[in-house]
Amino acid sequence: MGKCKITVLETQFNEKLAKEYGVANIGPCPVHEVGQVFITDHFRPEDFCPEAWKSIQHYVFALVHGMKGTFFDNRWVRFEGVSINSCNDGLRPVIFKLEQLGD
Repeated sequence: MGKCKITVLETQFNEKLAKEYGVANIGPCPVHEVGQVFITDHFRPEDFCPEAWKSIQHYVFALVHGMKGTFFDNRWVRFEGVSINSCNDGLRPVIFKLEQLGD
């Protein structure tokens, strides 16, 4: 089984939606920051947001188990073994780059 490199590309914060729907004093993601890197097999890395993991784990699973080609028949990311995903937080999403690594 291979491994997957997860890199935090961006953290975003939708101030308008947060003001309308968020709890008092909500701000950007308190868990992840740009540039963080995690290497994993198919388990959630230590210090990785559990909710973000739920959003990306099936892509990680495919990559570590040797997926060939691109996701969705080349209608998404143009590079083999790469996926760009976000967590499911609509107010402060985090964007991740997943990369297939060898053993």
